Amino acid sequence: MAKLKVFTWADGFHAFTVAASSRPKALAAWGIERDIFKDGLASEITSGPDHDAALEAPGEVIQRGLAIDVGKISKAAKPLTKPVSSKAREAVKALEADLEILDRDQTAEVAALDQRRAALDAEAKALAASQDNVRKALLAKLKAARAKL
Repeated sequence: MAKLKVFTWADGFHAFTVAASSRPKALAAWGIERDIFKDGLASEITSGPDHDAALEAPGEVIQRGLAIDVGKISKAAKPLTKPVSSKAREAVKALEADLEILDRDQTAEVAALDQRRAALDAEAKALAASQDNVRKALLAKLKAARAKL
């Protein structure tokens, strides 16, 4: 079994400590994807009450109140979110690309339909004008025929 190390970080309200075999495992236990060790927000500790509490429950996140419940040490709630996998990110990117393509295709379809609608409107207008002319001519002939009666 790998030797456990104790890692900690604080958000200003609580200190979060975990006993894990590596930094990536500590980040996973905290539910943090970004490398906060690199940023200097997290570090390894070798002593103290948080260190001892973390070693008693390896892999469990221990929280100690700094500004809220000052000094109280307890197991932290599970992270609300799991670290996002690259597979999940790729799936989201693929779906976003599919949505972009769908939007573009649907916009083109609506434009084509609008074009067809405009052509039909023009055809209907021309038909109505033609029918009106034929009707007027027939009405003129009818008027002339009645006048001869």
